[in-house]
Amino acid sequence: MAASIDRPLDPAPETVRMRDVLTLQRRAGIAEGPPSLERRREWIDRAIGLLVDHEAEIADALTADFGHRSRVQSRIVDVMSPLAYLKDARRKVARWMQPERRRANFPFNLLGGRAYLSFQPLGVVGVVVPWNAPFALGFTPLANIFAAGNRVMIKAPELAPRSAALIRRMIESAYEPAEAAVFEGGPDIGREFSRLPFDHLLFTGGASIARHVMAAAAEHLVPVTLELGGKAPVIIGRSADLPTAVPKILNGRMVNCGQVCMAPDYVLVPEERVADFARLAQEAIRAMYPRIRDNPDYTAVASERGFRRLRTLVEEVQRAGSRVIQLEPELMDSSAPPYRFPPTLVIDAPKDCALMREEIFGPVLPIQSYRTIDEVIAYINQGERPLALYYFGRDVPEKQRVLAETWAGGVTINDVMMHPMMTDLPFGGVGASGMGRYVGREGFLTFSNVKSVYEQGWLDLSRIARPPYGKAIERVLAGAIRK
Repeated sequence: MAASIDRPLDPAPETVRMRDVLTLQRRAGIAEGPPSLERRREWIDRAIGLLVDHEAEIADALTADFGHRSRVQSRIVDVMSPLAYLKDARRKVARWMQPERRRANFPFNLLGGRAYLSFQPLGVVGVVVPWNAPFALGFTPLANIFAAGNRVMIKAPELAPRSAALIRRMIESAYEPAEAAVFEGGPDIGREFSRLPFDHLLFTGGASIARHVMAAAAEHLVPVTLELGGKAPVIIGRSADLPTAVPKILNGRMVNCGQVCMAPDYVLVPEERVADFARLAQEAIRAMYPRIRDNPDYTAVASERGFRRLRTLVEEVQRAGSRVIQLEPELMDSSAPPYRFPPTLVIDAPKDCALMREEIFGPVLPIQSYRTIDEVIAYINQGERPLALYYFGRDVPEKQRVLAETWAGGVTINDVMMHPMMTDLPFGGVGASGMGRYVGREGFLTFSNVKSVYEQGWLDLSRIARPPYGKAIERVLAGAIRK
């Protein structure tokens, strides 16, 4: 039975249960050996069935946690998206599991000598799930974790308690504790979870918490994959088609009311096109959301704290004299949930303000003017490396410069937030936006022990390297030690 969402879990018993389940899963993995292809597919199929069968409950839980969340966006982000990754892994797992041939050095490749990679389950993988897309970021990793033959323990997000309780109920209905388990609870449970001696730990969330997670994992030398965020820039080249680009950018900014790590965080626009961009942006917002209050398609900010933070960011740039454009600005004065923060454009915010330093995580889009692409590249590179970067334009040399001279975890050209939708592309960050990759074959490799294997052929070719040394090894050394 899932724990009540109205009663906090006692950290002590839950900590004991986590340790017991880890022991149970590790022993089961050793006793049963690497899962067969059929079992891996069956584990994936169960996850697919859970998402399909609980689609309506998932949307209900997310709306309860957010105050209001667009049901269509919940189905897109938290049901359809993880389903795509799970189905892709189900199709490809047989190929991923095959040993990969590598070249053996001469003469050790003669008479049957061969080298190859063998892919072995790591064992037990821990997954820390964030609140902003808990089903997407809880179920998507299962595609690679199960495909690689691992068992999994999931820490559900305390800031989305109804979603956490549903995730636990779903997993417990379909998997034995020796296969998959979910744990609820607050920061104390999260800290203890991160300290467990997993075989791999995947954390999705903010950089500040990631530092603590990584330090906790280091106690047992647990390898980590960190999926963080950052300020994802959008570059509007002078060759860009603004009427096509702007609606794409604004739609990306407004998904989940901007509470997405991949969302466009600010836009760099040629100075002579800023006015046109701002006009088209307002038109795009009004086309998507003719009204904000009581609009079923408009997702609320998930917490009062998040709402107040956004208001503080905007008020700071207003005091600094930046031009601020809002649809239904009276919503800034909301004092009760659902917290519907108005769509907000900010023109040329001071570069040292909090809005331009911090990941925004809300429906606010700064528009910054520039003169040259050199200026754009320098500005992006002086900050921390983002999870995503977006470029609009048809200038091929300029596009190639942006790709070659800036750093980001992933890039979409002439659209936003599309590269994570490609199930054959790995997903991950660089620098402050994260480390490691999952999704696709790279995700399978992340959760596998990539074991190097050499099989000696019919001849004992290594005998020449054993004492007593003779002329044979001298000839080998003379041939190898030269320029």
